[in-house]
Amino acid sequence: MTSRTGFFVLSGVLLLVALICIGEGVQLVATGKPLGIGIGLCAFVIPVIGVWFLRQTVRFGRDSERLARELEAEGGLPVDELKRSKGGRIDRASADTVFARRQAEAEAAPGDWRVWFRLAVAYADAGDTPRARKTMQHAIRLHHQHDRHDSTEPARSNA
Repeated sequence: MTSRTGFFVLSGVLLLVALICIGEGVQLVATGKPLGIGIGLCAFVIPVIGVWFLRQTVRFGRDSERLARELEAEGGLPVDELKRSKGGRIDRASADTVFARRQAEAEAAPGDWRVWFRLAVAYADAGDTPRARKTMQHAIRLHHQHDRHDSTEPARSNA
């Protein structure tokens, strides 16, 4: 199963659970008893949190893909230069070497979303998913700032 298929399956399950929670919440509130009303209202919160989390995940994935497409169009996607074992596992020393280089690039150009994108890929290759996600979020923020800056810049004429 691909990650995209898995995402859609889990999203469907989440939405089904949300509908069940809402239904149960309505039934509990309809009892008219204070405890039932309280638990019923809490049952409404669970789907809100789940849908918010799903929305954030979709937004993150969409923004990450947009940055990847833009980098690909520029010819700036990171090349897979990692050494691998016969079983396909990434060699740790190779990942550390690439990571050190990507980290130095990010320190040299802290405002460039492209180097942060490549650093996020290096984090992912090194197996550090939480830092990869935070770094990709930083790249996305920098990209949004770059887009806003470009759209507010007045057009210059050559006359």
